Amino acid sequence: MFKNRWFVLFALLLSIGLVLGACGASDDDAGNEEDSTGGDSSENTEEETSEENASGDFSVAMVTDVGGVDDKSFNQSAWEGLQAFGEENGMSKGEGYDYAQSESDADYVTNINRLVRQDYNLIYGIGYLLQPAIEEVASQYPDTNFGIVDSVAEGDNIASITFKEHQGSFLAGVAAAKKTESNMVGFVGGVDGALINKFEAGFVAGVKSVNADIEVDVQYAESFAAADKGKLIASNMYDKGVDVIYHASGATGNGVFAQAKDIKNNDPEANVWVIGVDRDQYEEGAVGDTNVTLTSMVKRVDIAVQDVATQAMNGEFPGGEVLEYGLSDDGVSIARTNEEAMTEEIITAIEEWKEKITNGDVEVPSTREDLETYVNSL
Repeated sequence: MFKNRWFVLFALLLSIGLVLGACGASDDDAGNEEDSTGGDSSENTEEETSEENASGDFSVAMVTDVGGVDDKSFNQSAWEGLQAFGEENGMSKGEGYDYAQSESDADYVTNINRLVRQDYNLIYGIGYLLQPAIEEVASQYPDTNFGIVDSVAEGDNIASITFKEHQGSFLAGVAAAKKTESNMVGFVGGVDGALINKFEAGFVAGVKSVNADIEVDVQYAESFAAADKGKLIASNMYDKGVDVIYHASGATGNGVFAQAKDIKNNDPEANVWVIGVDRDQYEEGAVGDTNVTLTSMVKRVDIAVQDVATQAMNGEFPGGEVLEYGLSDDGVSIARTNEEAMTEEIITAIEEWKEKITNGDVEVPSTREDLETYVNSL
């Protein structure tokens, strides 16, 4: 009996051993099968997850200059570019993209540092006034990417976005020269410096190329956020006979529009026009059934901001590079929204001069010194 029990116990242990062995072999086979046929699948899954994280975790923000995000000009155009980028990539404000408002130049470094602490991958400084702040913070955070619009900054993690504003302003000058009836036009700049001088030089060159006898009144408000001063300058210009004013002054230009509309409201027959800047400012010139916006020198800050953000998200950030957008790639252009004001004669003239510029037949001046040489050669 003892022998029978021992035999049963031995058989039972042998059966359990065989079952466990089979389970072990099954696990090993599964592992081997995964290695031989599922290894690539696992690797692909990791790559797909990595790619998803690359875009899903990417975030971008911008710091405005003192004009504000709704300045109807430069900052607003940049913000529209970020919004378009966000919508294209399934993001929302505060969840993938955002902005920081600067009330004064003292806010620049503070705002940039705050966005760095919030782990934004790419941070833009909108406007040349932010260049020192961008360079300072970028040097402290080499793993964060930065972009500066309208200036050239030093740093391997900074992309400098610039435009050939003088080319677009030249065409604005052609439009003004063709539209004026008094042979007096005006230019209102924000802060007198190298950048806005490009607008001034191009505009005056365009005017003089059409008619060297046209008088161009040039004045600066010394601010990009002084609508009241812009209005006063415009009032003085219109009072003395200027009938077309081109502004390159950010939110200060809102005052130029306000003055032109006031004049038009009081006298519907008054011949006063404004040429907008940076974005199509047609809506800003609406006065009842008419509009005082002749045209706008559109600078595609929105497209540039969106373009560089896309490059950064794809791991192709152009750090240390200077990007320049001009007439040849539609980085700057002339708006034609006011079809009634922009006559066929004006459009034809603009197209003729645009071709001369893009072909290299005309070298548009970008400084006052170059402008003097250019005008003397006419």
